[in-house]
Order: sequence, then structure tokens, then C-alpha cells
Amino acid sequence: MRRAVLIRLFEEKLLSLFSEGRLSGTVHTCIGQEMTAVAVAAALLEGDWIFSNHRCHGHYLAWTDDVRGLLGEIMGLPAGICEGRGGSQHICRGRFLSNGVQGGGVPIAAGCAAALKIEAAGGIAVAFIGDGTLGQGVVYETLNLASKWSLPLLIVLEKNNYAQSTATETTIAGSIRGRFEAFGVRYSEGDIWEREALFTTVREAAEYVRRERRPAAVCIECFRLKAHSKGDDNRTLELIAEFIARDPIYLFEEQFPEAYSRMREEGENRLRVALAELELAPQAALPPIPLPKSAPAWKPVALDPEISSAHTQPRVLERVREGLRHLLATDAKVILLGEDMEDPYGGAFKASKGLSTDFPGRVRNTPISEAAITGLGNGLALAGLRPVVEIMFGDFITLAADQIINQASKFAYMYAGQVAVPVIIRASMGGKRGYGATHSQCLEKHFFGTPGLNIVALNSVCDPALLLHRIHQHLNEPCLLIENKLLYGMSVHPQSPDGRVWMADGADFPTLKLAAPGRASITVVTYGGMVDEVEEATRLAFEDDEIVAEVIVPTRVFPLDVTAILESVGRTGRLLVVEEGQGFAGFGAEVLATCTERLPGVALRAARVCAEPHPIPCSRELEKHALPGTGEVLRALRDLAQA
Repeated sequence: MRRAVLIRLFEEKLLSLFSEGRLSGTVHTCIGQEMTAVAVAAALLEGDWIFSNHRCHGHYLAWTDDVRGLLGEIMGLPAGICEGRGGSQHICRGRFLSNGVQGGGVPIAAGCAAALKIEAAGGIAVAFIGDGTLGQGVVYETLNLASKWSLPLLIVLEKNNYAQSTATETTIAGSIRGRFEAFGVRYSEGDIWEREALFTTVREAAEYVRRERRPAAVCIECFRLKAHSKGDDNRTLELIAEFIARDPIYLFEEQFPEAYSRMREEGENRLRVALAELELAPQAALPPIPLPKSAPAWKPVALDPEISSAHTQPRVLERVREGLRHLLATDAKVILLGEDMEDPYGGAFKASKGLSTDFPGRVRNTPISEAAITGLGNGLALAGLRPVVEIMFGDFITLAADQIINQASKFAYMYAGQVAVPVIIRASMGGKRGYGATHSQCLEKHFFGTPGLNIVALNSVCDPALLLHRIHQHLNEPCLLIENKLLYGMSVHPQSPDGRVWMADGADFPTLKLAAPGRASITVVTYGGMVDEVEEATRLAFEDDEIVAEVIVPTRVFPLDVTAILESVGRTGRLLVVEEGQGFAGFGAEVLATCTERLPGVALRAARVCAEPHPIPCSRELEKHALPGTGEVLRALRDLAQA
């Protein structure tokens, strides 16, 4: 009971500080729900993973007893557990993490549970959710996967009967028990008003997961006595009063006033001391802006000699497969996940063919559940493994956007460097194969500008095996690897068919340059699947029109190193940007804006080539008109040369 009283006092202090204008943002108190946190913490052991949600303070304090660190975090101070970066909803210490996106932590917890099982550790992973979260599809994707893979995952559902201000009886169909048991997940129930029974129920559920290495769920009936967040509450005073009369802490105060008084005095003193110390603590400061990079030192492009190849000019697909094989062979922590990846199928584009046979248990078929697959990869990476997740068609990556944008990319910064999520997410993008509007898009632009996320695009010049190796070796952050589908059948060629030699700037994720003989008059910037089209167009422009173009190709398109682009455009004064996807708010638009801003002394003349502004049709002829090719690039070069 002492810990429950401390949690109550802590949450009341937060509301007081907010009313005094000493806190900013938001806060979701767990006043009335403290016993769930205490009961779960009592059932857990060191080495377990805990994933909480927006209402996380009680869970954290019950597990850590860290009043000062949590208070400092919510006050936005460097003395906080995440240096003030996470605030009230996003906290981390050791194997305790929370995030405010409903249901988003469930597949990550499953990933950590999978890591515990793979490494034969005895721990379990716990994910807290509320009954409002039962509307989130990723929860059911994860339950299916956790049950099929028999993962040591415990779902703790705090049923307070409201989703923010809406009664969940108006939004949740069917029974809660039926939802879990439909997936073969052991289900039990308890409530905060029968304290001893609650502790027994939670302990037995945790022991089952720990012993059987199977998922389980425990639903805890409770009631939130305060607003969802500070003051947004439209429940009746009569309803709240009914539950105040039943509240375990208020009843304890009535029945044991002396013991409660001692606990309250102890808790208030801890809060008083922590607050006094934090008021003297330094305020947060932004890190310095990195200095500009020096001019690149260009060297000829070559295949990676460390990763074997049976051909002098292997296909891109072969090098992707060899790169994956190399990762599996050299690092036992590497795991491949995705739909239809195991033999005999070997993936939709055969990138993993033969690998599940050669590395049994480390290449896994998954359900058609992009959000859960990616979240599972996030959890595996968080737990120290090195997952490579395949999204069969890049169009489907939108289904996993939350796991990339709100989870994986945020964790390292939001939790002040306490964790890393080095997951590789492979996505086959692009059209020109007649697959139509939902299987042919280039959607990577929707992920540009996401801090903490790296986006690397394969091309036919830079060895894909080398890029995979460098992502694995040099990135301790999530990476979205864009693989244009047409590239798979092309040869890797560091030398152009017309004799021009591709050069690289020596970076881990190099910028490539292809120059025609003579002094360039146009800079062409492109990436990924458009490189071959641009290569051919610049050859024709030189041979037929004597237009000398210099091609710049970044392999890491975000964060984008613009050094080589600015140097080239500064010399030529003309810029053509080429991308297969939609132009509005795309890669080319960003390059154009950057050159305009960073080269104010250049009288820039610019143009861009991109897809037509409508969905991609299946018809071969219509698709040719919808997506850019060599002809469109050549016409743009001629027009720009005459501008």
C-alpha cells in the first residue's frame, strides 16, 4: 500500500504544479488505478521488459521507485530520466519504456519477448493497454503472431471503461475475453477492489507466461477518478463519487488512519525534497549545429571484395541476396522476417531464396501484418538483435508507418540515448511492371524528414551487398532500404556502357558522380531506380546534342548530404532533378529548395522530371505515360540546355 500512496501523491502533485503554471504540455494521471501498477510490479522480476502507455507514471514508480527522475522528466529538465526529451508520456529506464501511441508498444513488447525466447532467457515482456486500445488493429495482429510463435508476452489491460471521454461500451463490440481467447491466449480477470485476489491473479498470469513461454492476458477492472488529461472530463459527479467511496486508498485511510498518515508524510517529504533539488537543476539546452562538410574526394566505384560474387557483373537481386547471406553468416544476431520469405518460395522477388535452408530458424515467415512485423522488428532490435524486416511491396509500408515514424525513429533521441533500434526495413518500391496503383508507387517521400530515420536507396551502380554491410556496421538507428523492383534484374555496373566511370565520394553511404567528357553545363540529381534512365539520357544528350551533364546520385537520400550537389550546381548553374515518384513535396522539390537557399549567388535555372499526378494504371501503355523514362529525361535536358 505504501507504493500506491506514493503514486497517488505524485500524481496529485503534478496536477498542482500544472495549476500553478510550473509544468507544460499534458499529463495523464492514474489516480484511482494505482493498484494495477503495484500488483503488476510485484509479479515481475529483474530482466523482464515493461511497455507502458500514456498513463505510465504509476507503472514506472511501482517498478522503479524513482520519484526524482520521473518528476525531473515531466518538468523538462536534464536531470530527468530522459533529459526532459520525453516528458510525461515517453519515459525510459532500463527495460521500462512508454509511448503515448495507443497499441504501438504491443508489437514491440512482442519483439522483446521473441528476443527473450531466441536467447533462451527466462524473462517475460509486459505490455500495458487500456480497453480503449482494443480498437487498434495492431493489437490483434500481435496477438495472432505471439500465439503462433508462442512468445512470453503478458498483456495487462486496465479496464477503466473509458477511452478519453467516450464510454467503451459504445465503441467495443463483443467480449474482451472472447477477443483474447480467439487467438488461444490465456485470459484472466481481476479488479482493484479485491486487492489480495488481484495480486494473486496477476502473479499467476505472470508465472504462467514465465513457465509455459506462452502469451497471456489479464484484464483488471478499475476506475479513473480524475480527468483523462488534466481537465477534460464530462463524467457525472455522482458517478465519480460512487467510485471514490470504493477507492482502495481512501478506504485504507479510513480503516488505518495512522498507517496512512505515516505513508503520506513519507511520500510528501520525498516529493518536497525532489522538487527542491530539481528547482536548482540546470535547464535543458539544444545541441550545437554540425559544421558543413568539406569537398568530397572522388574514387572509382567497385564491388565489395569481402562479399563473394559468382559473376563479374552480378544482378542487383543476386547482390541483395549475397548481402543478406553475409549478414547472417557473420552475425548470429541477424534475423530475417517477412511474408513468404522461407524456402521454397524465398520471398516475392526471391531475395531470400535459399537462406532459410542455410540458416534454419533465422529466416521466418510472418502473417500478413505489416504493422506487427515492423513492430516485432523494433522490439528485437531494442533487445539487442539485428532484424531485417521485408515489406513485400513498398506500397504496404504505409500500414507500418506508426512503427517507423512514432516508434523506432523516436526512441534513441526521445529516451536520451539509453536505447537503440538498429532495424533494417526493406521495401520494394516502383512501377513499370504493370502491377497497378497499389503495387507500383514510390512512397519513400512520405518518410523523408523523420528525425532518427535513415533512408537508403539501392541503385545499379553501388554494390547492394556493400550497402547492406555498411548499414549493419555503421548505423545504430532504423534504416528504410528502398529497392526499386526494376533494379532486381539489372547488372551492377560501376562503369557506364559508354565508357564513363562512376565515382564515389568515400562516405559510408556514398554519393556517386558520373561525368561526361568536357566541362559540364547541367547537373542532374537522381536516385534509386531512375539512375539507369538518367545514365542513358545523358549519354544520348552528349552524343546527339553535345550536352555535357554531370550526374549526382546519393545512396542515402535522408538525411541527405548535399555537399556534392551544391558543388556541382555551383559550377553549372543548371539543375535537373529526376525521380520516379510524385514531384509535389518530393525528393526533387527538396533538392531544388536547398540549392536555391544555399546558392544565393547562382542564377539557377532548374527543371524536374517526375510521375504524372494521378494513380499508376495497370495498362502498359498508360503506365509508360504515367511514369518518367529516358525520353522524358532527354527532353528535359534539351529544354534546360536551351534555357
